[in-house]
Amino acid sequence: MEKSTRCRIANTDLAILAGDITEQDTDAIVNAANSRLRGGGGVDGAIHRAAGPIIERQCRVYIREHGSLPPGRAMWTDCGNLKAKYVIHTVGPIYRNDEESEPILRSAYQESLRLADDLGARSISFPAISAGVYGYPLDKAARVALTAITDYLREGDTSLVLVQMVCFTDSSYTAFHRALKGCEAVMGDE
Repeated sequence: MEKSTRCRIANTDLAILAGDITEQDTDAIVNAANSRLRGGGGVDGAIHRAAGPIIERQCRVYIREHGSLPPGRAMWTDCGNLKAKYVIHTVGPIYRNDEESEPILRSAYQESLRLADDLGARSISFPAISAGVYGYPLDKAARVALTAITDYLREGDTSLVLVQMVCFTDSSYTAFHRALKGCEAVMGDE
């Protein structure tokens, strides 16, 4: 059985679940990309491999036109072979310290949510942005992520009815589950 925890923020369900982001059947999935949008390791490489060549082609066009995708910003491509309709690419910070890195990580989540709204998405799945090779401490990354998401959802007027944090490892699930405990209306823990 898949582990999951949910709470309700305004009119949106916020879920933490253990799983593989490339398998999610949400309107959008978020890719924790690098600034050059080249499928590297971790989530980025997994999404590029699962989606097929269309993402790489569309990322190359974006880079040719814009040079790079700055940390904290987001762009989208088609989904290729994935179940999602869109892949939203965002670049998180390489962790240095809280003061420098937190605003960039917060922006990466909120820019992705704004873009999902612009696309009319009703559901979105996030990985733990910057918590892998970019070195953001997992507990801090989880707190920043959930605060950024809940602040965005509380602003209202969103098309999103479901926001998922998809945790690939047990340690990631545990960190996000702990961070979610601050949510008032936890709906279930399996």
